[in-house]
Amino acid sequence: MSDLLPFVIAGLASGSIFGLAGMGLVLTYKTSGIFNFAHGAVATAAAYTFHELRTVRSMPWPLAGAITLGVFAPAAGIGLERIARRLADASTANKIVGTLGLLLAVQGGATILYGSSVLTFQPFLPTGTFAIGSTQVGYDQAIVVVLALIAAAALYGFFRASRTGIAMRGVVDDPSLLSLSGTSPVRVRVQAWVIGSIFAALSGILIAPQLGLDSILLTLLVVQAFGAAAIGRFSSLPLTHVGGLIIGIGASVSTRFVGDVPTLAGVPSSLPFIVLFVVLLTFRSPAMDERIAGGRERPSASLGERTPSLGVAVVVASLVVVPFVVGSKLPVWTNGLVFVILLASLALLVNTSGQVSLCHAGFAAVGAATFSHLASGAGLPWLVALLGAGLAAVPIGAVVAIPAIRLSGIFLALATFGFGILLERMVFNTSIMFGAFGNRPAPRPDLLIIEGTSDHAFYFVVLAVVLLTAAALWAVQRSRLGILLRALADAPVALNTHGANSNVTLVLVFCITAFLAGLAGALLGASSGSISGVGFGPFDSLTWLVVLAISGSSVLRTGAIAAVLLAIAPAYLPTWFTDYRSLGFGALALAASTSLIDGAGLQRIRASLATTAPRRVARSPVRDRTRHSFGEVAP
Repeated sequence: MSDLLPFVIAGLASGSIFGLAGMGLVLTYKTSGIFNFAHGAVATAAAYTFHELRTVRSMPWPLAGAITLGVFAPAAGIGLERIARRLADASTANKIVGTLGLLLAVQGGATILYGSSVLTFQPFLPTGTFAIGSTQVGYDQAIVVVLALIAAAALYGFFRASRTGIAMRGVVDDPSLLSLSGTSPVRVRVQAWVIGSIFAALSGILIAPQLGLDSILLTLLVVQAFGAAAIGRFSSLPLTHVGGLIIGIGASVSTRFVGDVPTLAGVPSSLPFIVLFVVLLTFRSPAMDERIAGGRERPSASLGERTPSLGVAVVVASLVVVPFVVGSKLPVWTNGLVFVILLASLALLVNTSGQVSLCHAGFAAVGAATFSHLASGAGLPWLVALLGAGLAAVPIGAVVAIPAIRLSGIFLALATFGFGILLERMVFNTSIMFGAFGNRPAPRPDLLIIEGTSDHAFYFVVLAVVLLTAAALWAVQRSRLGILLRALADAPVALNTHGANSNVTLVLVFCITAFLAGLAGALLGASSGSISGVGFGPFDSLTWLVVLAISGSSVLRTGAIAAVLLAIAPAYLPTWFTDYRSLGFGALALAASTSLIDGAGLQRIRASLATTAPRRVARSPVRDRTRHSFGEVAP
């Protein structure tokens, strides 16, 4: 037991931080119904703000902390509440995309301001130690644990006993009744978001000394609070804090036992997502049931894309001409074609069937690794290896479909996000995937008629696969399965009532999209000549979903536009645009999900202008002078 005590103490410190972040997340979710995927981004922004004030501006750390927690965090909470208010009536997919867009925008902004390299975050708490038995405990660790306990107790007491806390509970149950009692539901939600942002900011400041300032790493590790929130059933603040402690201690202690087993090296960092995945699949709570009831919503995509035959012919002819006019950028266009397959398959899942998956990159990774094993390892013919890559991803798609049968909406997104992280951390570095060196060869086809290793020949091979995929997706949308997919998104209960099995339909659509993503992963590997885990991480899945959301609501057309934005357009823009890409995609996704740039948003802007313009004209002194000049009598 004495050997485990240092790990338990370290786990208590990190778990306390996870509990703080989880409680803030649960509080905002309970009061607004919006699950903030950007919660970790708030923590990241707070850590950078603290660093800017303390290190760059040379402020004393208490003052820097007071400004970060007392000014920045409340301002962020007020802004988040305004975003949540705009997302309140949006579809579940738009709620997810909106907060994911904010996450990407914050990460992109941090990269622009501070660069992509990790910055040192100087400790600000006392670094001395004291002894508990034979174990040395840091004063900073003890302060973090005590501070988290005080904050958890204060928040629980505030939520249960104070008038504002009771109002926060009431705004969840019946905001209209709360309004009739003389309390503004909007004001209550603002207060909840402010408190939640303060907790997120505090967790970011406390965890940054351990990790350094890295926008992606900070965001991802604070996202581990999702596991703590799952233990709290997304509703209980005390259980969420306990869940954070369980995850922190479990992850720390597990390092004691898996340190000498390379295949289990990813278990400690993956434990929060293992917990998240298991809890979502095995437990239910009233909060989850309430959201699940309305989780599947009718998508805006129509089942059939009516593209004139002449338009299709023009597009195909243009793609045939591409290799002869783009010069050295031909590999970019080849990758763009591959991304059409990848993103169109995701669009079939999201826009047609109404399911939100955040592990699509995982399907592509499985396909890429399988292709390398079959083509380079087993020596199978190239086309056989390509089909095998797609088929290997099908069982993974069926496994992911299991939570889709039980869950939907944000909980399905959470489950698939956790699955993608587990796949990356526990499988990518094994011999099953990319191996200990993280890289495998991926050959191009050896054709008899043309030189298979040339970029031109490979482009036409990829174009042929894209055209076959487009024809298959076109056929699926017009088949009976396509009708079932639309019904699945619209009314799954009605689908079952009419004799169709919605569970079978779910499994089928996940298997189809996984197969196509596996093909795309293999083609991406063959395009570059080698494959690795780079480009197939969970944050790539987030980016793909966000770009897909701002590209439209169809399948093939949306997939093509998203592929241009992701893979082709950056090659023709200045190099500095790369740093601004995440910020731009995130901002556009946030604007699109909150209806600022769609037809409804523009209509509201026009209506507002139509209402205010006459009033401004009536108050204008020019109007009085004009009336006087023409002899009119002012009223």
